[in-house]
Amino acid sequence: MSDEHWHAPLRHVRGAELTGDTGQTSGMTRLEAISGKTVGSEKLWMGRTHVAPATSSGDHHHGEAETAIYVVSGHPVFVFAKDAAEGGEEIRLEAGPGDYIFVPPYVPHREENPGAEEAVVVIARSSQEGVVVNLPSLWAPVERP
Repeated sequence: MSDEHWHAPLRHVRGAELTGDTGQTSGMTRLEAISGKTVGSEKLWMGRTHVAPATSSGDHHHGEAETAIYVVSGHPVFVFAKDAAEGGEEIRLEAGPGDYIFVPPYVPHREENPGAEEAVVVIARSSQEGVVVNLPSLWAPVERP
């Protein structure tokens, strides 16, 4: 049997090897670990995000990718709009270590960290790259293909 028909190798990305060479949003730092660019993944992006104390990220969405978030430390708040009209209600999901958050495709949101310690979360997306579309507000029109 030739090597080309054998299994692909596992890839090991050390925590110190994460790169900031991915989509960014103001108020947070995204670090990329697993992606098409870093390990050749075809359907998955994974990384870590840091939000400093008393900081809010800019409003954004992640295109067609589903996003799963696991809170490692801190007490981040995930904010999204309930109503499509400008001035609609903001919904705030307060999270803590061990909690998970699911963000559906194209949903505008932001992360806030009202606490005194840095908030760190691990993110997985159903995309091989870190899709980030920064927005002027949670109510900004979102183009879908």
